[in-house]
Amino acid sequence: MTKRIGFLGPSGTFTEEAALLYDGDAQLIPFSSISAVGAAVVTGMVEEGVVAIENSIGGSVTDTLDLLVHGPDLFIKQEIVLPIMHCLLVKPGTQADAIKVIYSHPQALGQCRPFLEQCFPKAQLEASLSTAAAVEEMKKGDGSIASVATQRAAELYGAEILARDIQEVTSNETRFVVLASADHPATGDDRTSLCFSFDDDRPGILVDVLSEFAERNINLAKVESRPSKESLGQYIFLLDIDGHREESPVKEALEKVRTTTVRLKIFGSYPRFRARG
Repeated sequence: MTKRIGFLGPSGTFTEEAALLYDGDAQLIPFSSISAVGAAVVTGMVEEGVVAIENSIGGSVTDTLDLLVHGPDLFIKQEIVLPIMHCLLVKPGTQADAIKVIYSHPQALGQCRPFLEQCFPKAQLEASLSTAAAVEEMKKGDGSIASVATQRAAELYGAEILARDIQEVTSNETRFVVLASADHPATGDDRTSLCFSFDDDRPGILVDVLSEFAERNINLAKVESRPSKESLGQYIFLLDIDGHREESPVKEALEKVRTTTVRLKIFGSYPRFRARG
C-alpha cells in the first residue's frame, strides 16, 4: 500500500518539495494548515506529515513548535533540510512596470524584501497562506499582480518566472520535520528534540538542566524558549541535542532532567539530515 504523507499545501509549496525529497513514491495529500497536518497524522488520515520547523533567516516556525509543545502526542521521525530559492512569478506576458501588488507567504516576503523594495518600491505586499496560494491568488487577478513562489509552482500553475533567486541570502535554507506516531530507531548519527519547564523560578535553575548535557559531552544544537501560554513570565524551553534518547549518554541525561523539571516532553529522536549525493 502506498504511504500517505500530509503536507502544508497547496501543491507547489516548499513543503511539498521537502516531502518529495523525503519520499517521492508516496501519495502526497495537501492540508491548509500545520495543525491540520498534525491532526491528519493523529487520526490516521495519513501515516506521516511534513511541516517546516525552522528557517535559517526567519527562525523557528511557531505553529510547528506550538503543535509539538501543546498538541497531541506526535513524534519527529525524520528531518529534511531544503535550500530555498524564491522566484518572482507573473501571468505570462506581464511586464515588470505593470506590477502593483505582490503576494506571498509573510516569511517569503521578508526573505525577499531588499529585492522587492529596490525593484518594486511602489508595489503593495500582501500576505498569503503559502507561496503556492499566492500564485493561485495571482492567477485570479489581472496583470498588475505578481507572486513570490517556487519554480515548481510556476510549472504547476502555468506562471512565468520574471526573476530568480530573489532572496536576500543565497544560503537560505529551511528545516522540515516528518511527524509520525513514533520516532526513528537509533542509527548512530541522530538528534533528539525535546521541551521542558519548571514549577518555580530561581537563579541557576536552567543552568542546572543544561549542565546535565554538558557534563556528558552532549552537544546542544539548538536552545530557545517559548511562552508557556499559562501566565506571563512562564516559559517552556526547547532543545535539540545530538544523540538518541534510547542510547547513552543521552538516556541518562534525560532521566536526570526529568527529576528536576515539572514537565519534560520528548518530541523524538531521528537521523540527522545528510544531503544526498
